[in-house]
Amino acid sequence: QVQLVESGGGLVQPGGSLRLACAAPGSIFSISIMGWYRMAPGKQRELVADITSGGTTNYADSVKGRFTISRDNAKNTVYLQMNSLKPEDTAAYYCNARRNYVYAYWGQGTQVTVSS
Repeated sequence: QVQLVESGGGLVQPGGSLRLACAAPGSIFSISIMGWYRMAPGKQRELVADITSGGTTNYADSVKGRFTISRDNAKNTVYLQMNSLKPEDTAAYYCNARRNYVYAYWGQGTQVTVSS
């Protein structure tokens, strides 16, 4: 069983920042597209951002310019830096490691709440 270990969620005021981290086994991390998804109550899970092993990034329109995804290949960790947070960013955030048509692994989720 592949474990993705997430950290960094919490409660933050609107306009604030949080950084999420997700550690994966090295054998998986190095060959996977790493991504962050989120699911808010009553909504479908959506892709927030992902990054290939070569560093190519992709963002949802709703987070462009505010969120930054990065990966540290030496630490087998992917990060999501979230700035200028809005109440609508409130959701459970899930780390994902995938190789298209081969596998997709998920973390346990970390809650992000943006509220005053």
